[in-house]
Amino acid sequence: MTSTPSNGDAFAPLRHATFAVLWTATIIGNTGSFMRDVASAWLATDLSPSPAMVALIQTAATLPIFLLAIPAGVLTDILDRRRFLVFAQIWLMLVSAALLALTLSGTMTVTWLAVLTFLGGVGAALAMPAWQAIVPELVPRESVRTAVALNSLGVNIARAVGPALGGVLLASFGAAAAYGVDVASYVLVVGALLWWRRPAAAQDALDENFFGAFRAGVRYARTSRALHRVLLRAAVFFVFASAVWALLPLIARQLLQGGAGFYGLLLGAVGVGAIGGAFLLPSLRGRCSSDQLLLGAALVTAAVLIALAVAPPRSIAVVLLLVLGAAWIVALTTLNGTAQSVLPNWVRGRGLAVYLTVFNGALAAGSFGWGLIAQQIGVPLALAAAAGGLALSGLGLYRLRLPSGDADLAPALHWPEPLLAQPVERDRGPVLVQLEYRVRPEQREAFLAKLHALSEGRRRDGAYLWGVAEDAADPDLLVEWFLVESWAEHLRQHHRVSHADADLQRELVVFHEGPDPPRVRHLLSVRGHDAPGD
Repeated sequence: MTSTPSNGDAFAPLRHATFAVLWTATIIGNTGSFMRDVASAWLATDLSPSPAMVALIQTAATLPIFLLAIPAGVLTDILDRRRFLVFAQIWLMLVSAALLALTLSGTMTVTWLAVLTFLGGVGAALAMPAWQAIVPELVPRESVRTAVALNSLGVNIARAVGPALGGVLLASFGAAAAYGVDVASYVLVVGALLWWRRPAAAQDALDENFFGAFRAGVRYARTSRALHRVLLRAAVFFVFASAVWALLPLIARQLLQGGAGFYGLLLGAVGVGAIGGAFLLPSLRGRCSSDQLLLGAALVTAAVLIALAVAPPRSIAVVLLLVLGAAWIVALTTLNGTAQSVLPNWVRGRGLAVYLTVFNGALAAGSFGWGLIAQQIGVPLALAAAAGGLALSGLGLYRLRLPSGDADLAPALHWPEPLLAQPVERDRGPVLVQLEYRVRPEQREAFLAKLHALSEGRRRDGAYLWGVAEDAADPDLLVEWFLVESWAEHLRQHHRVSHADADLQRELVVFHEGPDPPRVRHLLSVRGHDAPGD
């Protein structure tokens, strides 16, 4: 992991006008969204006393992100991101306008609330990868990580302010007022996006279509072992930690005998605690590894769940939610930062979309599951069960280390252009690539170990099949082969190989005997347009 910027540089990205305007707009938009979520969660407790139905609203908000994050990540990479974000914000504005109309007319039902919450989740799913992907366009390269941290801070400022304001509006004017403010916030966000004059992207002959980009993103996520470790740790943590979000309206109303204003105060305390945790995180990173930070967050969250289960005084509950907010941001930032560090730029949007899918899938499944459990055994016992699962899983998975994220994933661009007898159609495929190595018998085992380590990179960058064979007449001749779905995808592969994989390839070539470098062949299917699944 790279070092954390000094405190003096923490706000440097705000000196760039476009970033500052969009950062401010997203705080306003997220504040409105949190106000809407508070209103919807509390309105659900008015419309139905069932814990399962209350938890269903949380599930309806997060399930679309689980279902659509990967397609949204693909669209983020192949469409104009500014226009795509404008579309998503208008979608969200219309959803909030519908919530406002139904509430004002007195025709709101649990079914309508769940449906519109789901549609709001669709809009959020479309927007999330795009908001993350535009950051490198708004600030210089050296400020990207600081800008990402500022975005997290902005979300938590909104998390602190939005629920508190939402609670005040709920208590004073009802849910309709919160929905109305949310509609107005989207107008401001759309205005900021329209103000941004994003340069038109240059046309590239290797631009990906939706289905090809989708397959490439899924293939990368399926073969990246480093990403797998992050996804597993995230899924387990958030499945258990989701209990507090699913049951917090019932904790406020039933266990702590509070009203809408108190519920907003609890959510605001989470946001304030998250802001405090964000400021403490640089010093914590200097003292603790990522694994230690995640374990600490799990144990602290488990302790808060146990403390809430015994229905403490309201003032203590507010303090507990402050602590929960700090632990939550430590876990969220640690996992998200690690995910970003193991993804190269060419697949960053899609890789983060996979992470968001796992994150929100865990929240959706966990929220609904803990709602059902609470309905059967009660809220206190459900909180205790979640706390036990979180603590035990944190300790059990501690030895499954998170990746360090220090590999150089920038494109090496060290592969020479393929030699061609005549131009090749871009969609022709599949393409069989062969590399011939001559290796002495005593070095064979070490060579194959290096080659198998390289195979993960081949698959991540475009190969859908990989293998190694030996010449029956000449056992010292070893042939590495891999299949790529099209000629265009192989050319993209030339631009994807990272410096880390290039270093591994150079180590591999050391084993090769002979005056010439390993021979490379590109074999094209004679059937024309064959590709996986055709």
